[in-house]
Amino acid sequence: MKNRVGLKPLTNLSLVDKVEISITEYIKSNKLEVGDTIPKEMEFAEALGVSRTVVREALTRLRTIGIIDSKKHKGMVLSQPDFIENFAKIMETNLVGDDTLKDIFELRLIMEMGMVDLVFARKTDEDLVELGEIVDQMEKGKTESHVFSLKNEVAFHGKLYEMSGNKTLHRLQNILLPVFQYVHDHKLDDAKTYMYKKKFVTHRELLNYLKEGNKEKFRKGLARHLEPHFDRVLKNAEF
Repeated sequence: MKNRVGLKPLTNLSLVDKVEISITEYIKSNKLEVGDTIPKEMEFAEALGVSRTVVREALTRLRTIGIIDSKKHKGMVLSQPDFIENFAKIMETNLVGDDTLKDIFELRLIMEMGMVDLVFARKTDEDLVELGEIVDQMEKGKTESHVFSLKNEVAFHGKLYEMSGNKTLHRLQNILLPVFQYVHDHKLDDAKTYMYKKKFVTHRELLNYLKEGNKEKFRKGLARHLEPHFDRVLKNAEF
């Protein structure tokens, strides 16, 4: 039977992994897009010289992460995977090691500083009113301090991510902040006793810089606000 798929048979093993790789290579080499159909199990099995069971398991992996989907009357088609959702599932397992936690901890800091230009470019008067209400509520509860509070971070910094106008960034923030809390509580022994080298910048002051439209003061203030975390990262300290 003629090989219609155009893939070379596989030999010598770790079959499911190799079949998965071959299928993804087929998708890339044929420049397939979301909505395009892909060959049936039998066609892949014949082209690769493996059983349908092996192909089915490889396809199941791709279906699990959202790369393919089954459509009535169409068979298997390419779908647009939600990488944020997949990332969230991994984080929920609590199986992430310390090295990865450290990388994620640093990633959040990088994201926070990197989105300043977006926040200033897209902020609205309504955003500033809402952010002001958040700060008012914090101060009313007397929770404003240099001690990290997940509730405060989600409220204030979450609003900043929303103001950036980047939906993917905003969704990622919801995953990263709990990691930030965990690292702060369990990995940074000196976090609550940290003595700031410069004046601590509060949420209220950051809000005022936003209202003034002073991007550079806000950027520097945010760095001071997060100083203990940057300090630990820049010293290359281990958790």
